[in-house]
Amino acid sequence: MSNKIFFGGIIAFLVLTLSIGLWAAKQIKGDSVNYLVAGRGLVLPLAAGTLMAQSVDSNATLGNMDLAGSFGFWAGASLPLGLALCLFLTGLFFAKPMNRMGLITLPDFYRVKYSRMTERVASIIMVLSFAFLLAGNLVAGGYLFQSFLGTTYLAGVILIALVVLIYTASGGLFAVAYTDAIQVAIAFLGILGLICFIAIGYGFTIPDGMGPFALEQLTDPAAGAAINWATLLALGLGDIVAIDFMARVFAAESPETAQRACFIGSMGTVLIGVPFSILALSTPTILETSGLTLNSDQPLLFNLLGVVPPVLGLLVIAAILSASLSTADGAILGTSSVIAHNIIGIRHDDHNAAGDRLLALTRVMAVVITTLGVIFAVLIPQTGILLLLAFDLGFAGLLVPLAGGLFWPKANKYGALACILVGTATRLSFFVLMPTMFGSDNTLLYIPNPVFTPDFDGFPTLISPLVGLVAFVGVSLLTGGTKGKLEDRQELSQANLR
Repeated sequence: MSNKIFFGGIIAFLVLTLSIGLWAAKQIKGDSVNYLVAGRGLVLPLAAGTLMAQSVDSNATLGNMDLAGSFGFWAGASLPLGLALCLFLTGLFFAKPMNRMGLITLPDFYRVKYSRMTERVASIIMVLSFAFLLAGNLVAGGYLFQSFLGTTYLAGVILIALVVLIYTASGGLFAVAYTDAIQVAIAFLGILGLICFIAIGYGFTIPDGMGPFALEQLTDPAAGAAINWATLLALGLGDIVAIDFMARVFAAESPETAQRACFIGSMGTVLIGVPFSILALSTPTILETSGLTLNSDQPLLFNLLGVVPPVLGLLVIAAILSASLSTADGAILGTSSVIAHNIIGIRHDDHNAAGDRLLALTRVMAVVITTLGVIFAVLIPQTGILLLLAFDLGFAGLLVPLAGGLFWPKANKYGALACILVGTATRLSFFVLMPTMFGSDNTLLYIPNPVFTPDFDGFPTLISPLVGLVAFVGVSLLTGGTKGKLEDRQELSQANLR
């Protein structure tokens, strides 16, 4: 009976999501600005909901539970807390000035403040990192469909990718915003229902040294402190240069709305994400009490669903599926728009007899990036690690030029390029030389060596942006500082016209 409920409920949910996304496509009206930034008219509930949905993804739910269950509360909670920190800092320092600039994509900033070359280099890194982010959410969908629909893992990955691709390519940010608002509501109801059921029926059991008050997880490298701080900082700071977050900042109806949406999204991310860490710590005891055996071949949350009523289980599954869809759609839309607009160089006012070329090319690129995400999901079938790898790259090379371009008058294109190239190269070098990534084996690309061991895990995330910062400041000062206020104003004016 429960299998039939799960199957029917998941299919109904997917059909509803597709229907809403295709309905929202009517608002595009053949205009790439409507498609990419929702006509710059997102009101506060939609802006906050879609920001929250982008941060509450399968990595911060399934990945969160898996990490917390294996290494302790802070290993898992660092994911949602890091994402919440990112939204808070974005609201505090970046949302208002970035919204006022009237940009279409985040790489536009690097062109306006620095140069076309800087824009292209930053764009390539963003596309690579978001392909990993997309893959992490497809992984969760693959496991979910394998467990509850009876598909193979590969078929599940392809199915969820097709669903997201169809409504995202059709309706752009309008479709993403409307579906995100519903998906984040489902996620909130799912975790609330699960927490209440477990609290009443079983209570919470926190093993010694694993809970939120076991602060050695934040102070002792032997207890994973370096990895946990790396996680918090990679997400809390590196996610500021996330193309999906910034697209929603650009789409808000005003700078004030953009800022408030970030603050609301930050609070919502904590409320939805952190309870998964607590649940993870109690799951082994709950399963033992229920006479069930832990299946280590599937995500920890799926094990926990064996003790809940079928209807509640379906709601939780819908919540996880919502988390996967809501972030996957932002990743597809963000990367495809960056490829078309910033790498290839099509502007939104570039029309011909066939219509808006940027709109058409972005839809084509959505197919390309979705295919790449599926390939990564097959090669690296992990959740939380893919999220961290994605934003490690942005933290290493892209954050400093963004903050410097807004707040340091002496920043210039030479310093920005030096930071992006040196910081990113440093992080990638550490990556291929490290046998582990945030506590998990490096199965993607590892060059065996006697120098770097698992004990060094976490430190590459902390070192790489510092190397980039030194390159940024040093090269900017050596090459003469700022370009001049008049030229800066002229470039900003031209960017707004684009």
